Amino acid sequence: MKYVTLNNGVKMPIEGYGVFQIQDPDQCEQCVSDALEIGYRLFDTASSYFNEEAVGNAIRKSGISREEIFVTTKLWVQDMGYENTLKAFETSLGKLRLDYLDLYLIHQPFGDYYDSWRAMEKLLKEGRIRAIGVCNFSQGRLVDLCMNNEITPAINQIEIHPFYQQQSAINIMKEYQVQPEAWGPLSEGQKDIFRNKVLEGIGSKYNKTVAQVILRWHIQRGVVVIPKTVHKERMIENRQIWDFELNEKDMYTISTMDIGYSEIINHNSACTAKWLNEWKIHE
Repeated sequence: MKYVTLNNGVKMPIEGYGVFQIQDPDQCEQCVSDALEIGYRLFDTASSYFNEEAVGNAIRKSGISREEIFVTTKLWVQDMGYENTLKAFETSLGKLRLDYLDLYLIHQPFGDYYDSWRAMEKLLKEGRIRAIGVCNFSQGRLVDLCMNNEITPAINQIEIHPFYQQQSAINIMKEYQVQPEAWGPLSEGQKDIFRNKVLEGIGSKYNKTVAQVILRWHIQRGVVVIPKTVHKERMIENRQIWDFELNEKDMYTISTMDIGYSEIINHNSACTAKWLNEWKIHE
């Protein structure tokens, strides 16, 4: 496994496993157990995924040293604010049945995320969390947060894939020493990406699948990836990306696939802001 070093010195695997939309607890626990067996050590969940307990169960049953596993979870919009954040953190930690978190992220740039950030800074200083960061923050919101708080986010987890490459956002993160992490690194399968002729052509040169080409492209851009699959054979496939390297021509070819906007979600729209603020994960 390869690692990135976050801005506070913490080392994080550059490839992990995401459990978004795996809500069935038995299936989620089995998937995480399979991923651990295969060699994954970074796991990404969230309070809004409703599967923190399953992730924690699999980690506990694996017998693998806690120090070897990097666990991320996220704070939902409903729980923004200083005291709410402290409470939500304890709830997530209790569901995971862990003594500490490796990474805690603000899931969406809505609600009172400033007070939430200050609560997370407190938890970081107390050693309850090893690193803190954000998700889905635009360039402007990220810079604003960096410039007006004591601790700079270690991570900004955003949508990145060949159709939405976010190079400008990555450049801003580099300027502020924020590590980019891709959700939906395989474009959630949109545009029939796994049968894309351009990517298939590149893959044929290396005897690699489209998914392997895409994940390798992310890695060479310095982006952390957390691909999700419920199929063990694809988990294995997604890990087999360390024995080849895309050349400059291939990297350029993939760069031409960028359409410059998301076809999955628009975080700048009023409809999205309303929807995410109205989505409640608990009473």
